[in-house]
Parts: sequence; C-alpha cells; structure tokens
Amino acid sequence: MMGTAARKATTLSEAQQITRKTGNLAAKKIWLPKLLYNALPYFYFTSGIAAFLATLYISEWFWVLPHYFLFAAVCLHLGIVVYWRRNRKRAKSAGTENS
Repeated sequence: MMGTAARKATTLSEAQQITRKTGNLAAKKIWLPKLLYNALPYFYFTSGIAAFLATLYISEWFWVLPHYFLFAAVCLHLGIVVYWRRNRKRAKSAGTENS
C-alpha cells in the first residue's frame, strides 16, 4: 500500500537541506571557550576519581555501585584519551616547527 502524503519525490539534496535547517544536536559542531576546552580532560579525570572514591564510601546502596564504577571508568578513560590525543598533536606540531 503506497502512501499519498508526499506529492513529489524528495531528492537527496533537499533532504540534506531539511536536515541542515532543523539540525541534529549530535551532528552539530559545538565550539567551547578556550578555557573550558583546555580544562575538559582534567574535568573528566577529576570526576572519574571522585566517582571511584564515592564507590568506596557507599555501603548501603549496592545497586548503585556498578553504575558509579562504570561512570568512573568511562570518565577516567575519556580523560586519559583526550589528554593523550591533544598532547600527541601538540608534540607533532612542536616537532615540525623545530625541524
């Protein structure tokens, strides 16, 4: 059974224009202020450490512990990866300037 809602066929470029106009939050580029951008890996790392320490002090809510531990692991991983990638790019750019 074919619907009659669309009177004419939509080309890909029109669909892209509609998507661009309405926008998808996950697809939009978000520009952060320089201070926040530079502090992001440290924030991830600090929140991961804080969540890990929180798992040590929670004794009664056993169902929360895996969630805190998973959040801590993800934050620590993100912090390390973001810091490593940014320093790797800085080291490469500094190495090309000195050559």
